[in-house]
Amino acid sequence: MQKKSTIFEKKMKIYRDLKKIPEPFPHACVTIGNFDGVHLGHQLLFGEVVQRSYQSKGTSVAVTFDPHPLQILRPQGIKLISTCEQKIELIEHAGIDVLLIIPFSMKFAGISAVQFVDNILRETIGVKELVVGYDYAFGKGRVGNIDFLKEQGKEKGFSVSVVEAHYENEMLASSSKVRELVAEGRMADARTLLGRYYQIRGEVQHGQQRGGKEIGFPTANLHMEPEDLIPKMGVYVCQVICDGKCYGGVLNIGVNPTFGEQRLVAETHIFDFDQDIYGKPIKVNLLRFLRSEKKFSGIEELAAQIARDVSRAREVLIQQQKELTLSCEEHFNR
Repeated sequence: MQKKSTIFEKKMKIYRDLKKIPEPFPHACVTIGNFDGVHLGHQLLFGEVVQRSYQSKGTSVAVTFDPHPLQILRPQGIKLISTCEQKIELIEHAGIDVLLIIPFSMKFAGISAVQFVDNILRETIGVKELVVGYDYAFGKGRVGNIDFLKEQGKEKGFSVSVVEAHYENEMLASSSKVRELVAEGRMADARTLLGRYYQIRGEVQHGQQRGGKEIGFPTANLHMEPEDLIPKMGVYVCQVICDGKCYGGVLNIGVNPTFGEQRLVAETHIFDFDQDIYGKPIKVNLLRFLRSEKKFSGIEELAAQIARDVSRAREVLIQQQKELTLSCEEHFNR
């Protein structure tokens, strides 16, 4: 798959320390946000920033935070759609020149909105144009809202543009909506708002070794933490990306009730695959929810159900073959 134009071929520069930025960027066109999931709404922001910086022969800059501010400010934290690694990949794919990842802490949370504008946006980045989402607010007490930014822009010499809310199929493209859809197993709707399949990733771990030896369906296991965004527990049709290739598969997210276990795990049976990948990273795109997890009477009943799951999954993969091929090509062209 060819990229859209030469403006997307530059390598994005990443800064994780404000002090490492040597000087303000030439005609910086900036957007700020958490960008969790990098959904279609975020992609519109990046598109606007890239276009404006291209027209002004300036620098497109995205400012985000790690960890997510709500992981620090809320006792219960927040379930993240994407890892920081995935967020970086997706922002680079959007054509941004510079990504600034600010380490978020309680100390940083105490910075006033005026300090943020003066010390970070103006002195460090050199903002000339600022593009934000319709609901953006920042700074202590979230007083740095759009009205505040526009007043600061008039006073301090930078323009402020607002990208309005984006809807797809009457659904608001927002991180909270994507989290809701993933938790409900509505993968087609999540894909609509993300512009791609929802993905989990990690290193393959050793499990109980019963998938291949006892059940007849070997699996690649990824451990999931309680703080992860856990899709609805059950079985999914999936696409697996491993060692530069894409494969079909079925994924079970759950606790293996048939064997009386409690540890949450994502187990993927990869079709037409027999390699040893323990310790290797894989990425799993969730395509469609097939059924909820259930307790079976024993291995024989479980194996029969998995065989039916595999058959249904192969049918889905055949139906979606064209878009799966495009998804794979797009992934390896990033």
